[in-house]
Amino acid sequence: MASPMKRKADKPATSNSLKKQKVAVPEYHTTPQRRDDSGEIVWPARQAQIDRARDIITGCSKAHKPVVILPDKDADGLSSGAILHHTLTSLGLSPDLISVYFPPKGSNVHDDATKEALTNLAPSYVFVLDQGSRKGPALLDLPHTCLIVDHHFAEDGGFPEGAEYVTAHDCPPVATTSLLIYHICLPLYSDLGDKISWLAAMGTHGDLGTTLKWEPPFPDMTATFKRHPKKAINDAVGLVNAPRRSAAYNVKDAWDVVIAASDPASIKNAEKLHEASFEVRRETERCTHTAPKFSADATICVLTISSAAQIHPVIATRWAGHLKSNKLEIVMCANEGYLPDKVNFSCRIARVARGREGDEKVDIIKRLEQLVEGHPDLRERLGQSFARGHKEASGGIVGKKEWDELKVIMGLDDSKTKKKKLEKENGTTATTKKMPAQKNTLANYFAKA
Repeated sequence: MASPMKRKADKPATSNSLKKQKVAVPEYHTTPQRRDDSGEIVWPARQAQIDRARDIITGCSKAHKPVVILPDKDADGLSSGAILHHTLTSLGLSPDLISVYFPPKGSNVHDDATKEALTNLAPSYVFVLDQGSRKGPALLDLPHTCLIVDHHFAEDGGFPEGAEYVTAHDCPPVATTSLLIYHICLPLYSDLGDKISWLAAMGTHGDLGTTLKWEPPFPDMTATFKRHPKKAINDAVGLVNAPRRSAAYNVKDAWDVVIAASDPASIKNAEKLHEASFEVRRETERCTHTAPKFSADATICVLTISSAAQIHPVIATRWAGHLKSNKLEIVMCANEGYLPDKVNFSCRIARVARGREGDEKVDIIKRLEQLVEGHPDLRERLGQSFARGHKEASGGIVGKKEWDELKVIMGLDDSKTKKKKLEKENGTTATTKKMPAQKNTLANYFAKA
């Protein structure tokens, strides 16, 4: 037996070992909540907004007039649209009076193309779900009632003229749009629960992740998960999300499956969704291993790809969980091949920065705006599609000329000395290496208290 005197002293922790310690990210449901003047918790949105939304939905079902639903293209948006559709028909509105519209690839609900499409449909009611919002003119010039249900960041008054709205963005922990519309619709009809609860779970897992803890303030979904196993719901999320990421952008394929599905298990048999999923996986693998570049202050990492598929959010998320520099705040993936003459980019908070609070808390939208503060002409040319989404998961669509100017402002440097230094700090190289599995969720983006 060796003498105790000969035992080597424990080595002190080095700065490198400290860097490798796991970053603790608090559970999403524990985010501090907003309270009103009486001390009551405000969740998932302000009660006055929720009450008004219920009045509009009930009034719509009784009016028996044309309706257009504009849901977003992802699992959260499609689930939201299906929940509202099932609610309206359960309340007595004929399905023949309901149209569903998806803006074309690269467009949004504020574009002229959407206004023209809505004008041709001539609806009396317009429901915009999970599309984000901005201040501007009414979505169409004909008389109508417009309700926006959303959870993306919106400035005060940041809604189309004359629109009613209910928003979860300032009532943390921020609910998904599907969970918000579920909360709004559930009391409106006694037998809705079984039909829409799994859709709320699917949409919520699509945005907040499959490991979300359904604890207060989130509703008790025990009965839902007993009837519909989480695996079936999570598998459905991946399939439903695939068409909107494919080059063809066949969002209607996903909608047709979701609105016809009686449960998540039935979604797994949709061949078109499997084909889109295969394409997205192939493109993601092809582009994932692109070399990262860093801003002059090392706080922003930029990965540039070229793909007709919408995989830039996926790649930004993967790298955000992989890079390790303590200086890093934001990981950005720019896709130069998604739209002609445009650059689509997605930003995520680096995992090492997600737990920061106070003055160090990372706000991507604010950070992007700060980049161009001293460049008013460039900011104007970047347009309203720059720095959209969530504070924790933002992005935009900009012209290629403007993108090149933005890169100069960020100070992207290709010098070998700086490149090697940053690669060493981040534990990566510019060569191909295996990336971790995708966890493309809002819960992974949000820095929580």
